[in-house]
Amino acid sequence: MNDTSAASPIEPFLAHLAHERRLAAHTLTNYRRDLEGIAAWLKERDDDGSIERLDETTVRLYVSWRHRQGASGKTLQRELSSLRSLYRWLLREGRAKVNPAIGIRAPKSPRKLPSTLDADQLCGLLDRVDEDSLSIRDAAMIELFYSSGLRLAELVSVNLGDIDMVDGELSVLGKGAKTRRVPVGQKAREAIQRWLGARPALASREEPALFVSQRGTRIHPRTVEQRLARWARQQGATRGLHPHLLRHSFATHLLESSGDLRAVQELLGHADIGTTQIYTHLDFQHLAQVYDQAHPRARKKTDSSAEGMEQDPPD
Repeated sequence: MNDTSAASPIEPFLAHLAHERRLAAHTLTNYRRDLEGIAAWLKERDDDGSIERLDETTVRLYVSWRHRQGASGKTLQRELSSLRSLYRWLLREGRAKVNPAIGIRAPKSPRKLPSTLDADQLCGLLDRVDEDSLSIRDAAMIELFYSSGLRLAELVSVNLGDIDMVDGELSVLGKGAKTRRVPVGQKAREAIQRWLGARPALASREEPALFVSQRGTRIHPRTVEQRLARWARQQGATRGLHPHLLRHSFATHLLESSGDLRAVQELLGHADIGTTQIYTHLDFQHLAQVYDQAHPRARKKTDSSAEGMEQDPPD
């Protein structure tokens, strides 16, 4: 049932959005669907229920009900935003005294993770390189993505002076303007060395970027994405190839081999280890197990008589 009676604030509120704020028709449709959905829920709970007389408890009950029905966190965030906007208008019109949706947050939706590429499959793609300059450049970009776990913006921003080909290290400017050093594997160094031999034919004389486009200037992120997708098609891959997939594959394969979550966190440039946990398909139970086994104040007591004499080694 839609709350579209004369007493309902929904229609005048939508008119306000259309005429005063001049919102797009699609946005107005979203507002209508959200608010009429809440109004219908209220009607089912109480014949006298009105969207104009909500309190915080009722809003929380609605969010809980929608969550149990399977509504995503993103959907609930939008519905709460619609409700907050309605009440801001009601407060302005003198039809409400408080905004009951202020401070209420929707449950977080699980982050959707990209799947990883099989290591053998990825190596098979990289072992076939054409001899033209652009293919050599593309191979070097893919090798560097997978070797060092770079973000797209990080790879594009790499300059010639950032990479140490002798020691196999790369200085990366990451999120928050934070610089970190990451290793560059042998295969990646070989691919970059081939590209450095082909680069002068494309690069402008004063261009500092490691990877350049056909115009001779720093390559654009969108071009990188397009070239990776093209590479995958040419190599007969059964799925697309994009920068984040290579970064995620790097993290997953490295963690599977080393089991060192903290090292992977550092290499990826994550400020929060929780982000690394998400990238690498770890769950909290695994992290808790690592903590219980490693932290001196979390270890289970095995011998109470010896506990007082046990010494932890220095860092």
